Amino acid sequence: MFFRRAQIKTLTFDDRIGAARSAGFRTESAAGGKTRIERGGCACVCEDGTDENGGEMPRFSTRAGIVMGAEIGTLTDGGYQKFFVTPSGKKKPAQAHELKAIQDFQEDLREAMGMTSLYNESLGTVSNQYLYDRVEGRDHGTHHKPWQS
Repeated sequence: MFFRRAQIKTLTFDDRIGAARSAGFRTESAAGGKTRIERGGCACVCEDGTDENGGEMPRFSTRAGIVMGAEIGTLTDGGYQKFFVTPSGKKKPAQAHELKAIQDFQEDLREAMGMTSLYNESLGTVSNQYLYDRVEGRDHGTHHKPWQS
C-alpha cells in the first residue's frame, strides 16, 4: 500500500550487547545473568530490564567506574573530593582524566546500545553516592547538646 509505515525493530538485550561489542567494548558474563562491559580502564555491569513500553532495555546494576584490580571502583562524592570506592572497601582519589574517561565511556556505551542519553548525565560525571556530612555517628542515638545543662 501507499501509506505503509515501516515496522520498528525491537532490539533484544543480546542485540544491544552485540552492538556494544561491535563498537569496541569487551563483554563477559557475570554472576546472576549479568554482563560486565569494559573498555579503556572503565567498566560497568548491566542486566536485562524493561523500558516503559515493555521492550527490553539494559539496566545498569553497577554504574560505570574505574577498574581497580578485578573490581569496579564506583564514584563517591565526599563533599570535599571525589573518590573511587570498590565493594571490598579500597579507596582511591578521582583524577580529572578518569572522570572524563568515565563520561566518554558512558556516552559511547549508551550510543552503541541505542539508549537515550539524559541531559543531566551528559553535562558531567554523576556520582553514585554522596557523603557530604563528615561528622561520624551524628544520626545514631541521643547526644548531649551543649546548650542543655
